Parts: sequence; structure tokens; C-alpha cells
Amino acid sequence: MSTDAWQIDLLDLDGYLKRLGVPARDPGRSALAELHEAHVRAFTFDNIDVLLGQHPGVSLRDVQEKFVGRGRGGYCFEHSTIFAAALERLGYEVRRHLGRVGDPDAGTQQGRTHMVVEVVLDDRRLLCDPGFGMSLLRPIPIADGAEDDYLTGWRHRVRRTDAGAWVLDRMREQGWEVAHTTDELEVKPVDVVMGHHYTSTYPGSHFTTGLMVAKHLPGRHVTVTHESLTIRTPGRPTEHRPLRRGEIDEWLSTLEVPLSPDEHARLLEKVDTLRAS
Repeated sequence: MSTDAWQIDLLDLDGYLKRLGVPARDPGRSALAELHEAHVRAFTFDNIDVLLGQHPGVSLRDVQEKFVGRGRGGYCFEHSTIFAAALERLGYEVRRHLGRVGDPDAGTQQGRTHMVVEVVLDDRRLLCDPGFGMSLLRPIPIADGAEDDYLTGWRHRVRRTDAGAWVLDRMREQGWEVAHTTDELEVKPVDVVMGHHYTSTYPGSHFTTGLMVAKHLPGRHVTVTHESLTIRTPGRPTEHRPLRRGEIDEWLSTLEVPLSPDEHARLLEKVDTLRAS
């Protein structure tokens, strides 16, 4: 039995890298960026299993069966769990962090329901965020004022709060918008289990009350909910419109969501119920 709390030795690293379509490389900035982007492009960000009432949990064994075994995606706890394990197996120095989604100054209280991964490389801290709705495509330095403008249009910024936390901002049409704020507290597997339990079961969680499927496609990022379609293209205005009835099937195919016939039928039924409510 593994003595490592995160049980990274359980990871089928070869299978994971095969899903991503990248080889194992020695730790380095370019290799890390390659792995990060490949992960984000390979797997959807989605809450399908939560809506279907069949989420297996966030242990590495469960996440691996889902991501590596079936090619499915999930949400932050799953993405960051398997990504961190792969990084450690490849020789990177990894730290896990939890954070709060949205602007803490907006007047609404948020739990620590987002998970990110920090890599320390050549004495430099880098933020990896493979499991956000519109994820970073590549790591960004954890340094006050650090900015990255990937593909000329996906612009992000990191800044430090007076309390010592780290804010990730993303540029929208109206200006900078807070994506999330992460802290420096130590994270243990039980913290991830508790965050997942709240996010996937609490009646007020948006993951239990609506569909969300998102993915970076070549030249655009697509988000599909049971109500709407949002397409973001670098350097162009965001397209946002209501989702047409029956259109969900088309997008499940475009986003390459591998569902069993039973899962597919139940998801369409769930979407119809959500749209009617």
C-alpha cells in the first residue's frame, strides 16, 4: 500500500500521457507548458456525473478510471488531482491549493471550492489551473503583477492580496474580472473530498442545478449549459446566445464527450427537465 497520502504511484502515467498525446519529458518550463495545454485540450470541464447522480469521488483511483480509462472530463478537484499526480511522477515539485471562485469583494461569500496546482521550477513558482471553466492554457508565474497573453487574446494576471492570497484575473470585454483567489494553506486529501462533497451535493451549488460543459477547441473556447451557448475567440467579441432545443446533442459530439448510451439518454432527459423548470 502506498505511504503517500495522494497515492500518486497508482497513476497509469503512460496511459495518461497517451490520452494527452504527449511524451514524457524531463521537467522544464516548455515541457510543463506542453503538458498543461495538452491536458486542458484533451478533457472537458463538466459536471455531468454530478447531474446524473453517479459521481464516483475524487480519489486518484476514481479520477484515473474516468479520465484515463474512459476519456471523460470533470471539474477542478478531478482535473487538479490527476494533473498534480502526473507532475509529481514526472519529477516536478508540486503543491496543491484551494481557493474561492469569483470576486471576494462582490458581497457574496464563497467556500474554498476550487483547486489549483503550483509547480516550483528553477526557484520560480508557477500557477497551473487545468480545471477551471475557462482554464489557463499554460502556467502563469505566481508573482504580484505577473501577466500572460496567450494566443493574443487569452489574457490573465496574478496579483497578491494584502492578506497574502493570490488572485487570478482574466481580461473580459469590460475589463479585468476575478476568476478565483487561492490561499497558502496546506491541502490534504480530506480537504479535497470535503470540497467535492459540498460542491456536488449542496442544493445551492450551481453544479447541482444546471449543466456545464466547457472545452478549449482550436481557436475558440466553448461553454455549453442547459440554457445557453458561449463561444470566446481571441481578439473577437464573445458570442453568447440561448441554446436551441435539441442542440445539446450537437455540442456533446463537437466537444467529444464520451458517454455511454444510458448516460447520453439520461443526460438529455435531465437537460429537458432543467429547461422546463
